[in-house]
Amino acid sequence: QRALGTHWWNPPFLVPLVEVIQISETSPEAMASMSNLLAAVGKTPVTVKKDVPGFVGNRLQHALWREAIALVQEGVCDAETVDTVIKAGFGRRLAVLGPLETADLVGIDLTLAIHENVLPDLDRTPGPLPYLQDLVAQGRLGMKSGQGFRTWSGEQQAELRAKVLAHLKLLNERGI
Repeated sequence: QRALGTHWWNPPFLVPLVEVIQISETSPEAMASMSNLLAAVGKTPVTVKKDVPGFVGNRLQHALWREAIALVQEGVCDAETVDTVIKAGFGRRLAVLGPLETADLVGIDLTLAIHENVLPDLDRTPGPLPYLQDLVAQGRLGMKSGQGFRTWSGEQQAELRAKVLAHLKLLNERGI
């Protein structure tokens, strides 16, 4: 009855989210106790009612990543364009407005109309995309190898890491 899981987001000292995962045997008291403990130390606990691969956050994150990779693989745009669209577009509002809040805001009817038009064209590859597999086969492993979707100098890597750290610290200072 006390068995449950916690999935912390990195870096945990700056990202408040912790997914608390229950299994069929987990008692409501154990879930509440863990969530209360996490909240007491300044974390933002959420309940994951079923233990599924990737929990909630990784599933959402990788659904976005899959489509991002598919757009590059299909020649629709390059990696820089994907990242710019996210950061300069809907990424700006994600900290305060989640996807289902956005659907409620714009209207469920409009959300349905968009889904009827866009979803049939989204990638449905059941496994990793060939483009991603090819990058790994070529040794293009991202920043650790200096090349992935983009080429990364040591200076660019350090600059991006510093930018992410500063951004997360600022959000914490503002209570976001």
